[in-house]
Amino acid sequence: MPLGPEELQSRLESCRQAVEKLSGEIGKVVIGQGEAVRLLLAALMARSHCLLVGVPGLAKTLLARSLAETLDLTFKRIQFTPDLLPSDVTGTHVIDVDERTGRREYRFLEGPVFANVVLADEVNRTPPRTQAALLEAMEERQVSCGRETRPLPDPFFVIATQNPVEQEGTYPLPEAQLDRFMLSVHLDYPREEEEPEIIRTASRSRRGRLSPVLSSDEVRSMQDLVDALPASDRVIEFAAELVRRTRPGCARASEGVREYVQWGSGPRGGLFLVRGAKALAAMDGRPCASVQDVRELAVPVLRHRIWMNFQAEGERWDSVRVIRTVLAEMG
Repeated sequence: MPLGPEELQSRLESCRQAVEKLSGEIGKVVIGQGEAVRLLLAALMARSHCLLVGVPGLAKTLLARSLAETLDLTFKRIQFTPDLLPSDVTGTHVIDVDERTGRREYRFLEGPVFANVVLADEVNRTPPRTQAALLEAMEERQVSCGRETRPLPDPFFVIATQNPVEQEGTYPLPEAQLDRFMLSVHLDYPREEEEPEIIRTASRSRRGRLSPVLSSDEVRSMQDLVDALPASDRVIEFAAELVRRTRPGCARASEGVREYVQWGSGPRGGLFLVRGAKALAAMDGRPCASVQDVRELAVPVLRHRIWMNFQAEGERWDSVRVIRTVLAEMG
């Protein structure tokens, strides 16, 4: 049922204030990284998932844990290692013996994926077999084990991290796995004025626990609000055109795309651009998404959905350069 103008504006203002409180609370322990926090919240509100990429020490794990604390949601951290098994992620059936009666019961023991916020730490350190354990969970919000299918908690949000520098003993994420993440957020080093404050904050004897700002019901309400926001034909057509121009077979693709791109983004890229744009609009208290929202999300949404060919590396072309070239051509 569509929201009336007054109710819509009231919920948008509440959403904007909630996002400000969340950002402020997270900022008590995560110094800087404001853009990463904004994108992480956008992925949550769009009912999707986020991949954080950065060298060690950039607060990737701290950011995920802080978000879970401020949302009053259940949080589980999975440390991905080469010997991790799929059942270590999803859970498995066990035989439970009652010590008093000796009765045996066959029951399902839930894995750490059964939480509202799941941190898949160093997800590229485990083989593809275990990485694939997240595929069904991220897309269908459920886990299949044997003949049973079990729903995951709602909301369900996966934050994965990976280190782009250390490649020994890692397994690059398959394209199908990468495509499940709405955003690929690359964290950069802190600014010069932020680094002393980071050291000062981290040097304290004990970090205090953050205060919950939103309940699970309130998070779901904000997600429903994003679903209810409109996206104009212009916004949808801009997102679709942007995605099409990343494909070398498109007639309007630039020379750089045709020469250096092997595969462009699929339709899911356009879907996430529009859904993310609606999330940004709700976070800012605006009643509809804009083309500027799509532009803001173009790099984090599409950078991991464009695969370059061998020649691109020698010519210093990467997916980010492709996206920025296409955006410049589109005006």
